[in-house]
Amino acid sequence: MTNPTTASDPNNVVDVRTLVPAQRHAKIFQLVNQLAPGGSFILVNDHDPKPLYYQLEAEYPKQFSWTYLERGPAVWRVEIGKLAKAA
Repeated sequence: MTNPTTASDPNNVVDVRTLVPAQRHAKIFQLVNQLAPGGSFILVNDHDPKPLYYQLEAEYPKQFSWTYLERGPAVWRVEIGKLAKAA
């Protein structure tokens, strides 16, 4: 079992496509809150999660990283991390 609070792990993938849309942001925020400084997870979604980026930036300004790994058209993968200086 992977631990979402450890440093970046390519096996630490969270696929929210199986969740109903209303539950997705809550789950992602839960995972972001569990991240240790320097930790990350890979978010897999069925659309560009750019609105989530703006929501995270409003809640955690300059405290996380956001790196697109795949940009659709059917699947988007984004690595979301907690910056070490955000601790």
